[in-house]
Amino acid sequence: MSVPPSSDRAVEAKPQRAFGSAHLAVKTGNGRTRIDTLYQEGCAKILLPEIDDRSLEAVMINTSGGLTGGDEMRWRFDVADDCRAQVTTQACERIYKASAGTADVASILEVGERASLAWLPQETILFEGSALKRTLTVDLAETSRALIVEPVVFGRKAMGEDVQNCLFRDRWRIRREGRLIHAEDFTIGPDTASMLSRPALLGGMRTMATVLLLDADAERHLEPSREIVGTKGGVSFWSGKLLARLVDGDAYSLRKRLVPLIELLNEKAGVPKVWSI
Repeated sequence: MSVPPSSDRAVEAKPQRAFGSAHLAVKTGNGRTRIDTLYQEGCAKILLPEIDDRSLEAVMINTSGGLTGGDEMRWRFDVADDCRAQVTTQACERIYKASAGTADVASILEVGERASLAWLPQETILFEGSALKRTLTVDLAETSRALIVEPVVFGRKAMGEDVQNCLFRDRWRIRREGRLIHAEDFTIGPDTASMLSRPALLGGMRTMATVLLLDADAERHLEPSREIVGTKGGVSFWSGKLLARLVDGDAYSLRKRLVPLIELLNEKAGVPKVWSI
């Protein structure tokens, strides 16, 4: 029996990977924040629910239902001068076991003069064997205000999930008028369970959140924030930045402190309605 030439042999199919890219730019019109540009590609979608005030709320949706190794998501939000906007997610983003590669999520935020942006995604849930690289780039004008919130869950306690091994890399770069004012690089894994147990990291907890308020008037929230965060975390203020770290044993307990903290720092806008669904 003859063997067909290599060019005719069946080529092993590569697993299909998810890709999504979305860009929303907003401007002022008749005293309200309105859409200027909206672009969506692949599994990245942006919904714009009706709200009662003059700001704008954007809801990010990943229609692939979660991310695994090799998937890519790209988000960009531009908030023009004098605009008010907040960005959240329809649900928690799930990072599933990766057979190969790393899920890659990159977000870019630009905020103009006298503008305000609240970045309020719901929890990112990391499952056993998952791998995620995430970057957040923020460019602020001199008089802009930004609230950045990122909660992360290492397996859901209520579902009996125990994450022993995963990889999570998180990189933040925040600039005001082109000058770097805040930078973070957080990496954990692959021996996640051992690292999470260290007192200098989560001390055996399985959920965490970083909350960063960039505002010239942020210091007035320091003591009220410390009362909300309590002993499972800490809050500091310096150079126009209020930074809070929260840890807890499960996502529900974390939310019980994270929600009032967002309500305090996000002022009249509070917490997006989708958080309660």
